[in-house]
Amino acid sequence: MAETGPDHRHLNGHAVSRLSAAVIVHDTAADRILALHYAQRPWSPSAAWTVPGGKVDPGERVDLAAARELHEETGLLVRPEDLRLVHTVQVEQGWDGNGGFVLFVFAATAWSGTLLNVEPGKHIDVRWAPAQDLPGPMFPSARLALDAYLAGGPAFSANGWSASDRREPVEP
Repeated sequence: MAETGPDHRHLNGHAVSRLSAAVIVHDTAADRILALHYAQRPWSPSAAWTVPGGKVDPGERVDLAAARELHEETGLLVRPEDLRLVHTVQVEQGWDGNGGFVLFVFAATAWSGTLLNVEPGKHIDVRWAPAQDLPGPMFPSARLALDAYLAGGPAFSANGWSASDRREPVEP
């Protein structure tokens, strides 16, 4: 078995990736996407834009985590059955140094509630952006997912395995 390094979690001798979930909230009538401007954190090289999302709690279903994260970060409510899985990103190493993760990205075109910056200590801004003019720089995993979603595919991408993979915030 290949050495996975001290940052990876293990189960029965196998490296285990963390699970994360995100939601691309797409207002199709106005062709705009909900964007979060994430403040610089100790583990990130700079502030960056992203879509709502976060970690899946142990034992939590991925779609329920996506709906929960959307509400926790923006105040918007979406029914899990209204989420459509549109992309998966496998990240070799997260910026936090805690190993890899798999990001399940859902799209929502129906929701309720009023858009709010529920976590102003984490987010500089929460706003709608034109789908064809998204803000940057953006977290690489969010950029990969948004590019694939807006282009109609592919359903999977990877980040961090080669020198050509995106690891720094990406401009639009």
